[in-house]
Amino acid sequence: MAVYTDVSDEELAAFVARYDIGAVLAAKGIAEGVENSNYLLHTEQGFYILTLYEKRVKEEDLPFFIGLMEHLAARGLTCPLPVKDRAGSALGRLAGRPAAIVTFLDGMGVRRPGVAHCAGVGAALARLHLAGADFAMRRANALSVGGWRPLYEAARDRADSVQPGLAEHAGNALNDLERHWPKGLPEGVIHADLFPDNVFFLGPRLTGLIDFYFACTDSLAYDLAVCLNAWCFEQDGSYNLTKGRAMIAAYERDRPLTPAEVAALPLLARGAAMRFMLTRLVDWLNVPPGALVRPKDPLEYYRKLRFHERAETAVDYGREP
Repeated sequence: MAVYTDVSDEELAAFVARYDIGAVLAAKGIAEGVENSNYLLHTEQGFYILTLYEKRVKEEDLPFFIGLMEHLAARGLTCPLPVKDRAGSALGRLAGRPAAIVTFLDGMGVRRPGVAHCAGVGAALARLHLAGADFAMRRANALSVGGWRPLYEAARDRADSVQPGLAEHAGNALNDLERHWPKGLPEGVIHADLFPDNVFFLGPRLTGLIDFYFACTDSLAYDLAVCLNAWCFEQDGSYNLTKGRAMIAAYERDRPLTPAEVAALPLLARGAAMRFMLTRLVDWLNVPPGALVRPKDPLEYYRKLRFHERAETAVDYGREP
């Protein structure tokens, strides 16, 4: 989440007036994240999140995201529910951007995930994959292996200004991933961005999943690999085997991995690290002037990539043999 687009009080009041949620009492920009402009809305009927979709989110993909949240909520997964206006539409336009209002979830992200948090995420991820199994819409993952080369080319000439030797190492790693990326693994709806700031907890209890704007149709095990990257490394860059074991075991209680998924896990984890390293690198080198956003460090995922290059089997991530 972030704020790229300012909204005037008059524009906001006119937009919200289309909904049966009462008048706006307060609106506050949410500065975290890097993708869309987000505001916490307080209206006469409660709290909501207003999202203005920025350029990385394609307008034609919005019905997929909106429909998916409605589908998952109907199947018991706690996620934001899009609010429809009086005309029955969950999408509108505000300040020249596509925009939507969704319900507010109680809870907050965790800054230092523990083993119990990682287990909760593993269980929630499996439930998401199962709940999405009968979702009829499909959306290709534009940030899977086929989308990494353009990102690399966009950043290559300046990559060494961030870390000497980064361009060569990333290029070699990308070549290897493109040659060996697994095919034919079980697919379905994945979140693709289930980081700690997109999972809410109250104490140890997981209360909801948010930010479905990278969701797509892809390998289910790749989604698990994204989560292992996001949740199971410590601040010193070391991988926490106990957290990984808890996450994988909780996931497999509801959705056991196939032998092919188990074999592919180190490669999927390497690919997930590449994806986030490259998108962070491009963002780091191209911060829009005046944006109220803090770019995330691409070298965090460069260090994770180095770990994955040494991993040999799923046991290295905590899965029991």
